[in-house]
Amino acid sequence: MTLYSKLIGTGSYLPPRRVGNQELAAQLAEKGIETSDEWIVSRSGISARYYAEPDVKCSDLAVQAAKRAIEAAGITPDDIDLIILATSTPDHLGGFPSTACIVQRKLGITNHCAAFDVQAVCSGFVYALSVADSFIKSGAHKKALVIGSEVFSRILDFTDRTTCVLFGDGAGAVVLGASQEPGVLATRMHADGSHADILCVPGGTKGGAIDGSAFLYMDGQAVFKLAVTVLDKVAHETLDAAGMAAGQLDWLVPHQANIRIMQGTAKKLGLPMEKMVVTVHEHGNTSAASIPLALDAAVRDGRIRPGHNVLMEGVGGGFTWGAALVRV
Repeated sequence: MTLYSKLIGTGSYLPPRRVGNQELAAQLAEKGIETSDEWIVSRSGISARYYAEPDVKCSDLAVQAAKRAIEAAGITPDDIDLIILATSTPDHLGGFPSTACIVQRKLGITNHCAAFDVQAVCSGFVYALSVADSFIKSGAHKKALVIGSEVFSRILDFTDRTTCVLFGDGAGAVVLGASQEPGVLATRMHADGSHADILCVPGGTKGGAIDGSAFLYMDGQAVFKLAVTVLDKVAHETLDAAGMAAGQLDWLVPHQANIRIMQGTAKKLGLPMEKMVVTVHEHGNTSAASIPLALDAAVRDGRIRPGHNVLMEGVGGGFTWGAALVRV
């Protein structure tokens, strides 16, 4: 019997504090940084983002999204036998213990299932989904919880208007279950370390202290140029692997980073904008959380329905990129 993995539940969570562009611009003005709603929207399509409170951690956001995905799947936490969490902002410095293990504890999962983090920045959810799909198809696991969760507000330099206006906090999750029906049709992952320094947090640790900058750095023009190129290539590569044409897609759910990158990707695929799920205007770039956040929004409002073909794709620091084609 051939095993497949199928998406059986989605969930997402945004922290309560919504910060619109005008509010953020006023806060930045107090620091002598000039920006405006019009400037932000024209360059990114972003109107607002959400920030977690200081005592709220990545795992806290992840747990809320996970609970909703588990409930939507109609299972219990102890039915989960694999947890993969994608994040660049883990609960602990150095990423250990993994935030996935902390989520396991907070969900009350006591079955000793495997739990680990994946670090591929904004491509993290696609990477994590691909890994979970492989585990399920191998027969090693039956129900995987895949999460993207970020508190990017913790690594933003609020004196750099080119980056601080773009990012926000949030979490999204899916449950994949073993199935006799095809669900995840194809996935592809790539990386090119020669571009590692165009999107990064360049600091490290030394002697128990931060060595260098702990703030996010981005060469926006370089990222934009590379993103549009690799997203087009990986989309076609993934479609080809599944024997599917772009015209057979019901929905494109891209990484919600910048509306211009997203529009460029849809145009290259020959897809109308009406087939692209867009949430970037409301929550900004939430890195590994952005794709599952957008996916859950479209599932819950009824746009994405059973039988639909959905292409998810993202790019991130590393430089990493990937795509996953799923039949819901």
